Amino acid sequence: MIYEAQPPLAFIPPAFNPLVLRCVHLLLPTWIRTQTSINQIEAENVEVLANLYRQFQEGKIRFLLAFRHPKTEDPWGLLYLLSRLVPQAARQENIALKSPIHAHFIYDRGIPLWAGDYVGWIASKLGGTPIQRGKADWTGLRSARDLFANGQFPMMAAPEGGTNGLSEKISPLEPGIAQMGFWCAEDLQKAGRTEQVLIVPVGMKYSYVEAPWKAIAQLLDELAVTSGLPIDTPAASQVPDLEFLYPRLLTLAEHLLSLMEQFYTRFYHLKLPTVTEEVNLDRNQALAFRLQGLLNAALEIAEQYFNLQPKGQLIDRCRRVEQAGWNYIFREDYKDIKGLSAVEKALGDRVAEEANARMWHMRLVESFVAVSGNYIREKPSVERFAETVLILWKMIAQIKGDKSFQRPPLGKQRVKLTIGEPISVSERYPAYKESRLGARQAVADLTNDLQQAMENLL
Repeated sequence: MIYEAQPPLAFIPPAFNPLVLRCVHLLLPTWIRTQTSINQIEAENVEVLANLYRQFQEGKIRFLLAFRHPKTEDPWGLLYLLSRLVPQAARQENIALKSPIHAHFIYDRGIPLWAGDYVGWIASKLGGTPIQRGKADWTGLRSARDLFANGQFPMMAAPEGGTNGLSEKISPLEPGIAQMGFWCAEDLQKAGRTEQVLIVPVGMKYSYVEAPWKAIAQLLDELAVTSGLPIDTPAASQVPDLEFLYPRLLTLAEHLLSLMEQFYTRFYHLKLPTVTEEVNLDRNQALAFRLQGLLNAALEIAEQYFNLQPKGQLIDRCRRVEQAGWNYIFREDYKDIKGLSAVEKALGDRVAEEANARMWHMRLVESFVAVSGNYIREKPSVERFAETVLILWKMIAQIKGDKSFQRPPLGKQRVKLTIGEPISVSERYPAYKESRLGARQAVADLTNDLQQAMENLL
């Protein structure tokens, strides 16, 4: 339980087991069909990836797959890509590849805390290596760095650092992927090796097989009742669609914002920015303005408790709060927890409980970091509408303290993966090694170019 003080989070070393991978490959189609909303998986430019694997197996290149990460279901699509679609494309192109086609991967060390310890075991046996976000996790970084340069397979990681719930909006990329690319180039040069280092952007986009407007309308009704709003009963002839449901969504969002604003102003004594009549904002713009004020306030509650300065973008602040919370719960001074007195243990539990409560505010913010207020309006679609409704559902689930975060199944979806053009890290390495300033600029430039490449894949 994360309500109790515990020893430091142990590193879970990667321990690839081909038998575990084989079992996962065999069970994958059944798992996708029965445990996810995914109905169809397709990919574009897979022959590019098949050719990259050929070059990797020939010892010519090292590469990292930098994939979009809108949903927690993404790993299943990526596993299907590597286990089914890449071998299929290789056969069609007469490219000889050695099995298995797989990738080492980086995952958040916090995932096994909420998903279960068995997830950490499976990730380890599949060749994954964990990282603690929000701090310089040197053990995790050394493991990932070693796998990139020397691992049996290429690497795979999400440069966004987490899910944002939006298929068509990429969060700002973290610089860690670019830095790892340069570290790999550096390690290869020191070892006298000639492989070229590449980063390969991978797009991932979800769409509904059939527009689930009825299911969306039903979920909106459930959220309205839970939030204390009356249900707007449509006429018998009214077919739910975006035009009909959008005002209801705005009303629900405005109501939830008002409830949360009252919560933070009354019980946390915060002053939130208000929309004045003199400022000419429409409902969407006013929502976006109020939301940003609320997110800042929620983060301030956590930051003040952990004595953190509010620096950087919202997601950067969330990462620092998360790590500060882990430091209060998983204590370096509790390595010998059995040697503590009952009073010491009880005091530690109090701190852990309070830290977890403060991190709750951060989790709310984390769900909304990519919400702009005009996501639906700039490109009206059932996918964008559904994603926005599900973000509100997640917020309400967090407020209610629901233990299960299994999203409501609105309808079957197809997933399209797109392999982008590889970006050469090796070509940029001379500029990286010139100086410390040159290294920082090279990392920033590569991160920006990767961001643009991934946005182009949308």
